[in-house]
Amino acid sequence: MNAPVTRRNAIFGIAVAVTSLAAPSILRAQSAGRVVVVGGGFGGAACARALKRADATLKVTLIEPNETYISCPFSNEVIAGLREIEAQQFGYDRLAAAGITVVAQAATAIDRQKRSVTTGDGTALGYDRLVLSPGIDFHLDALPGYDEAASETMPHAWKAGAQTLLLRRQLEAMADGGMVAIAIPANPSRCPPAPYERAGLIAHYLKTKKPRSKVLILDAKDTFSQQRLFEKAWKELYGDMIERIALSQGGRVTSIDAATKTIVTEFGNYTPDVANVIPPQRAGRIAGIAGAADATGWCPIDPVTFESKLVPNIHVIGDACLGGGIPKSAAAASAQAKACAAAIVSLLAGRTPEAPRLTGVCYSTVAPGYGFSLAGNYQPRGDIFAEVEGGATSPVDAPRELRAREAAEAERWFQTITADTFG
Repeated sequence: MNAPVTRRNAIFGIAVAVTSLAAPSILRAQSAGRVVVVGGGFGGAACARALKRADATLKVTLIEPNETYISCPFSNEVIAGLREIEAQQFGYDRLAAAGITVVAQAATAIDRQKRSVTTGDGTALGYDRLVLSPGIDFHLDALPGYDEAASETMPHAWKAGAQTLLLRRQLEAMADGGMVAIAIPANPSRCPPAPYERAGLIAHYLKTKKPRSKVLILDAKDTFSQQRLFEKAWKELYGDMIERIALSQGGRVTSIDAATKTIVTEFGNYTPDVANVIPPQRAGRIAGIAGAADATGWCPIDPVTFESKLVPNIHVIGDACLGGGIPKSAAAASAQAKACAAAIVSLLAGRTPEAPRLTGVCYSTVAPGYGFSLAGNYQPRGDIFAEVEGGATSPVDAPRELRAREAAEAERWFQTITADTFG
């Protein structure tokens, strides 16, 4: 039976309720099933761990080129000087100790007929089921003038690591009285509330260190998740320091000129002192190589099994999939990972997978000790996940005590999800 969503279980992020996750695979043939997982983030690492926990006889291989994973959740605090990058770093030693084979290579090719994945060193790994959790890549064709070289001048910081530290250094080097512009793309994109959290935390840094400075948001959307909560917090904490230009006001960025550090919109050009340009996104490259991405750049799936609708025996989880109402977030990726693992165990054992129920919460922190949350419940409906009753968002007029409590809950959520994922 699916457990009801409560505030207590919601604070630990999106969870999955499926009874088949821990069920023994009593119908499996003598040979152990082989499952290869590509991508070692919150989705891929959690899926590999859940597979091994559900059936210790499975041969589970995790392919991830980076020896250290750098978390995007809480990386906005690194940009604002509130946290060091080392607090975002996690290794794979404990996954290997749990019996998962960790291959520190990039997946470069997939043979769908032979069911094998080729890695950068030429090794071919066979699979019975393949899970892709590649996260995002940038759809650079959709933003003329922006490429990898431009990102060294106008960083996106949308993949945590070197770009996070680059944006932080640019803020530190900016003179008091400067302008920081944040260019936000249209949905779908990774963690839709995160750019607005970033605006608040950058404003906190500026208010503390460079109080004559401003934050300008150039937005390709008219409305956004938890808008009233963000706007109230910005006004309460930062006065007029943050200005947002929405889509209908000409906020959509149409191109950039990295040489002059110019951001071009439909109604005007801007040359900020620091430009944080977040480009449009699509599924990670390996999803396209596998044939699992459609014309949108994302991967359509069966929401019960997460199996690709385009390629058999391949499952897609996390930011790369078309999940419908469920957001692209670390919490969602973790929940999808566990539901996908349960489905794969059932499929390999010849059972019909049960429909999952995903529940959980996303947090935003706009200043130290000031946070709020959005909890949701999601179930398969037709070809996608739909939000169902029982969700909740923080009240707009909550006292500061609640804001402080939710900021503390956000930190506990991060500690819980990283320990659950990486050990």
